[in-house]
Amino acid sequence: MANFHVSRSLKKFGSDLRSARLRRRLPMSLVAERAGISTKTLASLEKGETGVSVGNVAAVIYALGMGTPFSEVLDQKNDAFGLMLDEERLPKRARLPKVKS
Repeated sequence: MANFHVSRSLKKFGSDLRSARLRRRLPMSLVAERAGISTKTLASLEKGETGVSVGNVAAVIYALGMGTPFSEVLDQKNDAFGLMLDEERLPKRARLPKVKS
């Protein structure tokens, strides 16, 4: 089930990436060169294929002038669920450790 959702998400991502490239009127060869990858790899990425490395994805996004979004994706401040779990695990009170004499 998860593979289906991941696959569908990657296909949409690839399609969106292609649209972003075309809106900027950039040929595949130029974006691939800027990203330091082959046009074949860029084509695979735009098709939503799973074998493209995350480094290549980040390089293409950067080559399109869209910044470095991966630096914020899993940042703690954006992890509302994780922060909620941490909040639930807080102790009810704080005590000083007992001193052994």
